[in-house]
Amino acid sequence: MLLEGSCHCGTVRFSVHSSHPYPFNLCYCSICRKTAGGGGYAINLGGDYETLKIRGKEYIRVYQARIKDPATGKIKESPGQRSFCKKCGSALWVWDPRWPDLVHPFASAIDTDLPVPPEHTHMMLNSKARWVELHIGPKDQKFDEYPQESLADWHRRLGLVSDSAPR
Repeated sequence: MLLEGSCHCGTVRFSVHSSHPYPFNLCYCSICRKTAGGGGYAINLGGDYETLKIRGKEYIRVYQARIKDPATGKIKESPGQRSFCKKCGSALWVWDPRWPDLVHPFASAIDTDLPVPPEHTHMMLNSKARWVELHIGPKDQKFDEYPQESLADWHRRLGLVSDSAPR
């Protein structure tokens, strides 16, 4: 599925092919919540980085969160690169060099009509702000940290994988 997105002011526009377009994965970590989650969480989709096309690239800035290294306990810069519009501040996508073939656009930046997921995954609940109320559906899954199931695996399990990206 071709996803088209933009920032709020329209200065940055982008498109990306996604075989995993269902907005099911609600992340409550402090990074997502504070940089992109007005409802207390953010939703990332899966996209093929090679197909990402951007207009207004010069208006994009990147934020790399400071995180605690679990091995050393020291604060370090996350390799994950969160792109946002420098004019309006809209969160656009996350790209991480550890998984260079993937890009994760924020569902909130997508203008394309997204499919409605049959269930949700609530993750990083250990980081959830107290004021955030959970709305758990009967099929939803909850995780204090990361689930074992990837975006791709979730889509495959439910038979929701979209067509392959054009090459």
